[in-house]
Order: sequence, then C-alpha cells, then structure tokens
Amino acid sequence: MRRRDFLGMLGSSAAAWPVITRAQQVAKLPTVGFLGADALAFGPWTSAFVTRLRELGWIEGSNILIEYRWSQGRTERYAEIAAEFVRLKVDVVVTVGSAVPIVRQATAVIPIVFAVGIDPVGSGLVASLAQPGGNVTGLSIQANELVGKRIEIARELVPQLRRLAIMFNIGNVQPVLEMGETQAAARMLGLEVIPLVIQKAEDIPSIFQGLKTRADAVYVAVDQLMVANQTVIVTSALRAELPTIFSTGDFVKAGALLSYGPSYTERFRRAADYVDKILRGTKPGDIPVEQPTKFELVINLKTARTLGLTVPPALLGRADEVIE
Repeated sequence: MRRRDFLGMLGSSAAAWPVITRAQQVAKLPTVGFLGADALAFGPWTSAFVTRLRELGWIEGSNILIEYRWSQGRTERYAEIAAEFVRLKVDVVVTVGSAVPIVRQATAVIPIVFAVGIDPVGSGLVASLAQPGGNVTGLSIQANELVGKRIEIARELVPQLRRLAIMFNIGNVQPVLEMGETQAAARMLGLEVIPLVIQKAEDIPSIFQGLKTRADAVYVAVDQLMVANQTVIVTSALRAELPTIFSTGDFVKAGALLSYGPSYTERFRRAADYVDKILRGTKPGDIPVEQPTKFELVINLKTARTLGLTVPPALLGRADEVIE
C-alpha cells in the first residue's frame, strides 16, 4: 500500500473515533424519577433506596441516574413534577401512594412504583394486590388495618384517653380513607372523635391552639403534607402537651410519642427491588403489591416523661425501639 493511501485511511479512521466516543458518552443511562415531600425528612428513606439499588448492581451516577424532585407537601406540585419526568423520559417513577393518581394522569406508559401505599386497592391505585395491572405497582403499609391496634396501644400509654383528635389532609384520598377507619375504630372503643381537617401547611400551627382543652391525644394520618411538616406537627403537639400517634417511627424519633406499623425505611428499600425488576424487563402490572410482614412499635420515652406519662413495663417490653 502506498504511504499516501495508508495515511489517508488512517486519517479517515481517526476522524471517526470522536464520533464513536461522543455516541458512547451521550448514550442514555436508565433514569429513575424520585418524587418525595422533603429532602431532609426523606433522608433515611432515600438512603435506604439508593443503598439497596447499589446492592443490586445499580450505582447512582455510574450505570443509573436518579432525578430527585420535592413537592414540599404541596399536592399541586405533583402534576408539574410528573410532567417534567415525562419530558425527561425517565424509565420509572418512584413515589408514594398519594402522588400516584396525578402522576398516572401524566403517563400511562412509564412504570410507577409507590414505596408506601395506605390502601392501594381501596384508593384505586391498583386493580388488585396480586395483579396490579397497568403501569403501577408497589408496597402497601396496611395503614387502615392497623388503626385499631394503634389506638389500643395509645390507651395503654395514655390511660386518660377519652377524646381523640384525628389530623388528616382532606385533599388526599388515602388519609381520608384512613381517617374514616380511625374514626370507626375509636368509636368502637368508646372514644369521642374530633376531626382536624388540614388542607395546607399553614393550617397546622393554628389547629393546635386550644386543642388541649378538647382532646387527650392526636392521631396523625401520615401523607406527604404531614411528612414535609413533621417538625411543626411534633413541636406544636408538645407545646400543647398532647401525645401524638403515628404509623411510622420516623416521627417518634423526631419527638412524637408512639408509632405502630411497618418501617417506611424498609418499604423504600424494597422499592429498589421493584425498580430492579422493571429495569430488567418485568412489567409493573405483573409485579404483585407487597404487604408488610413485620410491624414495629416505637415509643419515645423522653416525650412520655415530658408529658408526665408513665410507660407500663409490659408495653416497654413489647416495644421494638425505645427512644431515650
């Protein structure tokens, strides 16, 4: 081969190298759209999700991307964030049950995984637990089925409990369902029920004003609005000297009195397994909704003392975690 021809061929090949390299660089990594309430409040849950992904071989920033978006507890942000995920062409959306209806309005194609769902079938998130159908699946927390147990535990810890206030976001179908179940369970136990209707964050501080004279404890139906305003709820309740009851221990660690239910941290960790299956080709509608098998009783002993409550030794013995 003549030298001129060889150099020409070499030059043509070399010119193609940057093109190949650029093509490799812009190849789209699998992308997760992660929609939560608040970066700080979601910290333990997000960490559990990312850690489990890593165990499954998905390394954030290496072979998978995660687009985090925070609603700050404002449901009106869901549609905006969902539309952004569609524009970004994410491969799967991870969120909570209350956001699913609005996200699903934006896309019937992109798989949606809810890490915590209060009543997935009753609230219309899925057709059934065994066969979710469509583009949605996830994990239930069985919140409605545990309300009676939570109230029974609260009565052990707060013997003077006669009037129970129930705080819930009226703009969210899932806590509305939980409120109904809680109200029914409380009345069966002979308690007077005081509904505390919340629509926005600004409602929370004022709702505690004068509540001490009307209620003996507050049951909080957890959703994104409550998560985003965790500190305000807990501090307002303590200022009003009111015991608070939750479905997740994260609020108890922040100063609430007690919780009983599955670990939200574990639910978000398990959500990573759902994402892994979907990214490897399984259709979300074919992945059964998982129900929890373990329920944790968490008690804040420091808060109990502050409220002048004595925790019965038998109840302390049953607790999975005691916050000193």
